[in-house]
Amino acid sequence: MEGDKKVTLQLMLAVGSAVIGSLQFGYNTGVINAPQKIIESFYNETWFERYGEAIPPPSLTSLWSISVAIFSVGGIFGSFSVGVFVNRFGRRNSMLFANVLAFISAALMGFSKLAASWEMLIMGRLVVGLYSGLTTGFVPMYVGEVSPTALRGALGTLHQLGIVIGILVAQVFGLDVIMGNASGWPWLLSFTFFPAVVQCILLPLCPKSPRYLLINCNEEEQARAALKRLRGTSDVSADMQEMKEESRQMMKEKKVTIPELFRSPLYRQPLVIAVILQLSQQLSGINAVFYYSTSIFEKAGVEQPVYATIGAGVINTAFTVVSLFLVERAGRRSLHLVGLLGMAGSAVLMTIALALLVRRCKHTAHTHLDSRVLCHLCFICVVVLRPLSQNQLHWMSYVSIIAIFAFVAFFEIGPGPIPWFIVAELFSQGPRPSAFAVAGFSNWTANFIVGMGFQYVEAICGPYVFIIFTVLLVGFFIFTYFKVPETRGRTFDEISAGFAQRSAEKPTPEELNALGADSQL
Repeated sequence: MEGDKKVTLQLMLAVGSAVIGSLQFGYNTGVINAPQKIIESFYNETWFERYGEAIPPPSLTSLWSISVAIFSVGGIFGSFSVGVFVNRFGRRNSMLFANVLAFISAALMGFSKLAASWEMLIMGRLVVGLYSGLTTGFVPMYVGEVSPTALRGALGTLHQLGIVIGILVAQVFGLDVIMGNASGWPWLLSFTFFPAVVQCILLPLCPKSPRYLLINCNEEEQARAALKRLRGTSDVSADMQEMKEESRQMMKEKKVTIPELFRSPLYRQPLVIAVILQLSQQLSGINAVFYYSTSIFEKAGVEQPVYATIGAGVINTAFTVVSLFLVERAGRRSLHLVGLLGMAGSAVLMTIALALLVRRCKHTAHTHLDSRVLCHLCFICVVVLRPLSQNQLHWMSYVSIIAIFAFVAFFEIGPGPIPWFIVAELFSQGPRPSAFAVAGFSNWTANFIVGMGFQYVEAICGPYVFIIFTVLLVGFFIFTYFKVPETRGRTFDEISAGFAQRSAEKPTPEELNALGADSQL
């Protein structure tokens, strides 16, 4: 078992090279927000050059919304195409080929100002979204398949670490003094070119997935050689035996398509769990915090909201590292439960702090926020707000900062990293690509809904918008508690067999053979 926990230089090179794609995803998620006003000025100038008049506000809002949301649209299509690439080209080569999209998007966005074309910028965002959607499937799948069983959770967390480092880098580079200015924003958006070059250099030095080589390509010697490189030892008999057993079961079934994934009772329960865990990540409200954290900090009275946002990015990164060390000790299920519950508590605290700071209620010396929302809490306003002066309420701005930082920290303990790599653990080699496609599609669709809808819901609900996320978080906590199994330290075959045992419907002998569950049932 100690050998199974050995971290070799080749293993870290393989995982690190793959995670560059995760960094790209995080960077392009966060990069568009900091230079918003500058890019809107570019839109206005371009519109004036074309039509001889300033851009109408509704058109500017539409263009900006499309520029932000088109990234998620590309991600939806990319994530749904994961299975096509990994089954044809393999995990490593798929990551390598995807960098073509990174180069194209960097060129489109980098030269959009020179060409005076917002269409190029929007198209670049679509292409980099397509790249990111593919990456969210490629990276966890490759990392999960090259990692030893005892390290699969810890190394799987590196995908999320790459994402949050990418977001943090985007926030720092987006500062006005670096690239978040009128002359630097094209460089800011096209920076994705450089990590893509690095990955193209490193990936050919990494082995292909041993599971792909043995199970998909039936190349036993190549798989053994790849394992020897990854494990740093000539004795890889245990890994080979596990993969051969999985390969024998795979030979008894045809490849699982997405429709078959939905139809089969054996895959139904893990598929529901995979989708709900993806939704728990995106519908937790984390993207609402990162998309609009600067504006939230402004409403909370923070004097330097941009730096507070970067502080949230630092917390985001730090607690992802914490999760890296905890996931193999505490387990996936426990950390996800702690994260969901902590986020729910932080959301309540955030709501209270922002509600006390936003505006004065008409029943006190405070301006009424929105009669449709705040009047429901008028009794609280009279009892709590009336006795407090503005100076006494000022300290609530610090409470709001603490609440947001705690919200981000609890996210990275569980709901951030775990949904990405647990999909690889819930499914065997046959249905895994299709499962990643469905899970990724669910994640990106929820991302799109939050990104597009949050500002409109917030306009109606004000600071109480996070109560909606609180209710969702509690619901996800209940589902996780009753339905999600612990996968720490278990092989792919053992996890699949466990679902077969719990299946309410009697599986066919062929399905049992496919999952290797004959002996357990």
